[in-house]
Amino acid sequence: MNASYDVGRELFADINKAFIAEHPGVAIDQSHAGASAQARAVADGLGADVVTFNQVTDVDFLVKKGLVSADWRKGFPHNASPFYSLPSFLVRAGNPKHIRDWNDLVRDDVQVIFPNPRTSGNARYTYLAATAYAKEAFKGDDAKVKEFITKLFNNVPIFDTGGRAATTTFVQHEIGDVLITFESETRGIRKEYGDDKFEQVTPSVSLLAEFPVAIVDKVAHEHGSRDLAKTYLDFLYSPEGQDIARPQWPAGARRGGRRQIQGRLPGRPPGDGGGHLRRLGQGAERAFRGWRPARPGLRQPITPTEETRSRLCRLSSYLEPASPCRRNRRGQCEKRYEESTRLCLNLC
Repeated sequence: MNASYDVGRELFADINKAFIAEHPGVAIDQSHAGASAQARAVADGLGADVVTFNQVTDVDFLVKKGLVSADWRKGFPHNASPFYSLPSFLVRAGNPKHIRDWNDLVRDDVQVIFPNPRTSGNARYTYLAATAYAKEAFKGDDAKVKEFITKLFNNVPIFDTGGRAATTTFVQHEIGDVLITFESETRGIRKEYGDDKFEQVTPSVSLLAEFPVAIVDKVAHEHGSRDLAKTYLDFLYSPEGQDIARPQWPAGARRGGRRQIQGRLPGRPPGDGGGHLRRLGQGAERAFRGWRPARPGLRQPITPTEETRSRLCRLSSYLEPASPCRRNRRGQCEKRYEESTRLCLNLC
């Protein structure tokens, strides 16, 4: 079993199909949810032989639980990260709210969609990238940075538990003016629904998101699947695995070199000031002194205002149990627990 992050469904469906074609008789069970929720599920007994997450802290969490070896980053190239992406914006056709950068997301007339940072690595990258922008815009003034992030979070009408649920909220339920998610997801949405329905916007500052993989040693030992688990993760780095990823993750696969990391952001018009992309090491470990201090800071901004509570309750009718399932980006039914619904009910 591969326990993975929420918006990697199409990618791993294609990878698994190709891997099985090369290894007849092998069956791969796939599990998707918010990365942090997945890490807790594995710790609670989900029998995943491998994990393919979108932030290292969730793998380190499993190290602390005794499920993954402490030197897991040495097991595969690029610190065990076969893919990478960055937080990007998706707006509706014509960009009616004229959203160009992070400062547009704190306006009173803008509703922003991204998942809950307590359960989603996707959303934590959003939080850190927004904070990176604010630190530069306000020259390190912590009070102004906090005010900026609080306004951003108060403009989120509902916090879904994972990136794909946030996509469903924005695309299918047509809630919000802008979706913040990995660039690979924004490109996938445009491919599925058409360039005439959505536009991708690259902000002036973003954060390099490197997606780690690891063998869950304890589970693989119990299943006798360690060799197969390693072969599977090695496949992600193979020419075929990288070629599968490339259409979904343009330049976000490792083979053939990295996209430019320093300098002008891809997709940012030359006359737009360029912008820049920070590496995770610089963005999180230096600017934010690591993930641990950054995460407690999520507690204050995520506390809903009374207005947000009211919107959450009004929007709860879109979620379980009112409908029997949620639909993924391709319209396929995916039955899952809806923690966001329980949040709505608790707030009401």
